[in-house]
Amino acid sequence: MLFAGLDISLRNTAFCVVDELGAIVAEGSTLSDPGALAAKLEGWRTDLALVGLEACPLSEWIYAGLVDAGIEARCIETRHAQRFLSTRPNKTDRNDARGIAAMMRLGHFKPVHVKSKAAQLQRAVLVGRAQIVSTMLQIENTIRGLMRVQGLKIGKVHRNRYSERVRELCQRAPLLLPAVEPLLEARDTMRAQQVKMDRALVRTIREDPICRLLMTVPGVGPITALAFKVTVDDPARFSSSKAVAAHLGLTPRVYQSGEIDRSGHISKIGDKLMRHLLTEAATALLTRSRKWCALKAWGTRLARKVGMAKAIVAVARKLAVTLHSMWLSNEPFRFGAADAAPNAP
Repeated sequence: MLFAGLDISLRNTAFCVVDELGAIVAEGSTLSDPGALAAKLEGWRTDLALVGLEACPLSEWIYAGLVDAGIEARCIETRHAQRFLSTRPNKTDRNDARGIAAMMRLGHFKPVHVKSKAAQLQRAVLVGRAQIVSTMLQIENTIRGLMRVQGLKIGKVHRNRYSERVRELCQRAPLLLPAVEPLLEARDTMRAQQVKMDRALVRTIREDPICRLLMTVPGVGPITALAFKVTVDDPARFSSSKAVAAHLGLTPRVYQSGEIDRSGHISKIGDKLMRHLLTEAATALLTRSRKWCALKAWGTRLARKVGMAKAIVAVARKLAVTLHSMWLSNEPFRFGAADAAPNAP
């Protein structure tokens, strides 16, 4: 029985094959391509029990190619692999491949869920949209800063009237137009592309029963529902709904040593985009949603004790747990008893 480890980089991948006793059977390097890797491992296909590769930008593509080629592969958790590999005095691609092969042989690894192809493509659209929104806001803030120096204050304005407002103010300082107008045109182009992407996403989400179910939660919109679906991908992979909050980095860090037992801020591991969207959904639930629910009542009471910022994070954590539980049970959101609503602050 043989075990193999792959250390993947952008161009080349180091591989190592070991037997049950840890003796090296073969090692080398090849192109970071599923076909090339499958061809290199073909000679040991019948005896190859497991192939391990560390999670990286290329791991989903290579993992899918190896599985399609009939090779039993596992994608392993990055931080766990780094701690294991750091015990070696010299960090080289060859030594990392040897270490990963040893992890496969010993069974000392944590497998990572590899998302389905559909989830990967939908997430690519969401990441592209997030980049457009982020760049658009950065351009808007740059325009505000350039105009503020000249005493021109844009103030609060709806996104649909932003360009009109900027051009009105620039009439007072025409010499500012050469600096502002190219930025404004770029912003308007991005805004048009965002609207186009949002319309396409909404059409997709309306046809998805899981997203429609998740959107019954107050504050959870189409983007948040779709992002949660593609992030979780398979709800059965979590042992409990509470594990989803930890997976998304919404649980506190704990440091315990001897007499020291300290809880800190949230870990912020996992999907940053999903964590951001859940925080936005929690903010909308606490500050904008007019319909009362037990979750909003709990968050409002917590905000009075610890402040709104911490309450938003706590509600975001509960939202992650609630959404996963709803997905498993296929039941809509329960608002709770109306007579338990708290008094207005």
